[in-house]
Amino acid sequence: MKMTRRNLLGTAGAACLSTVPLSTTLAQEIWPAKPIRLVAPYAPGGPSDFSARVLAEHLGKSLGQQVIVENKPGAGTRLANEMVARTAPDGYTMLYAAAPYATAEALYGKQKFDMKKDLLPVTFVAMAPLFLIVNADSGVKNVRELVALGKSRASGLNFGSPGAGSQPNLAADLFLKDARLKGEILHFRGDAPAYLELLGGRIDATLTAITTALPHIRAGKLRVLGVASAERSPLYPDAPTLREQGMGNVVASGWYGMMVPGGTSRLVVARLQAEINRALSDPEVKQKFLTQGLEPRGGTPAEFQAFIDSETRKWTAVIRQSGIKGE
Repeated sequence: MKMTRRNLLGTAGAACLSTVPLSTTLAQEIWPAKPIRLVAPYAPGGPSDFSARVLAEHLGKSLGQQVIVENKPGAGTRLANEMVARTAPDGYTMLYAAAPYATAEALYGKQKFDMKKDLLPVTFVAMAPLFLIVNADSGVKNVRELVALGKSRASGLNFGSPGAGSQPNLAADLFLKDARLKGEILHFRGDAPAYLELLGGRIDATLTAITTALPHIRAGKLRVLGVASAERSPLYPDAPTLREQGMGNVVASGWYGMMVPGGTSRLVVARLQAEINRALSDPEVKQKFLTQGLEPRGGTPAEFQAFIDSETRKWTAVIRQSGIKGE
C-alpha cells in the first residue's frame, strides 16, 4: 500500500503506532490537520513574545500548519496556565510556560488545576540569565566591593526588581541572604523603570535581564558585576558568575518551556519535542534568541519536568523563609 505524509505522524510516530493508542480525535485525523495555537503568558512585545513568535514561525514550516501565537497576559502567567490546562488535549494548543509557573503555588496558594497532571512538559526552550548591574558612577567594580558598600551602611543595599515574586526579586533576596546583608527590594513595573532608577542613583543595583540595560552598559553609564547563572553566559561572557565571586548560593534565572494539556498523545509530544529541538539548534533561531537576552536550551520532557520540580522546591523554600508575597 502506498504510504503518504498523511498516513504518518513523522518517522518516530509511525514506529510507535502499534503500541501507543491515539486519542479519539487523533484517530479521526492525522496530526496536525489544522492550525495550532501557542498561548503566550505575556503581552505582545518583549523577549517572551518575540521568542514565541520565532518558534511559531519555524514550527509552522516544519509541521506544515500555521502556529498562531495567542497572548494571554495577567496574574503572573496564571491566566495562560489555567486556560491551557483546561483545554482539550487534542494536540492543537500549546503553552509557552515561564518561570513563574514554578513559584505560583508558593506565592498564591493552590492553583485551579493540577500542576502535575493537567499540563505536561514537552521541552525546555530557553534560559533568561539575570545579571547583577550597578551605576558606573558608584565606583563599585565587583561583588566584593558591592557587599562592602552594603556593610558600610546601616540600611544595607537596595535592589530594584520588576515585580514582587519575580525571579529578579527572588535572586536579590538570595543575594542579600548569602552576603548576610540588610537591604530592601523595591518593585517596579518592569525592567525599564528599575533601570531608570538605577541610572538616577536612587537604587544600588538590579539583578535582572540584561537586554534593556545593554545600551546604557555600552555607553558606560551602567556596569555589569556578574551573572547569576551556574556558568558564564554567552550573552555577556566577560561577566563572571556570582559563584566565582564567592556567592555560592546565588543561582537564578528566568526561563521558558513548552507544555501541552494533560492527556495529549505521546506521539504529539514526541513530534513537538523533536521539531522544537530542531528549531533551537538552527543558527538563525539561536541568534534571534540571543539578541533578546535568551539562551536556547532544548531537551526531553523528563529533563524539563525535573528542572521544573527542582525550581519549585528551591524557590518555595526561599519564598516561605522570606515571607515573599505575589502581586
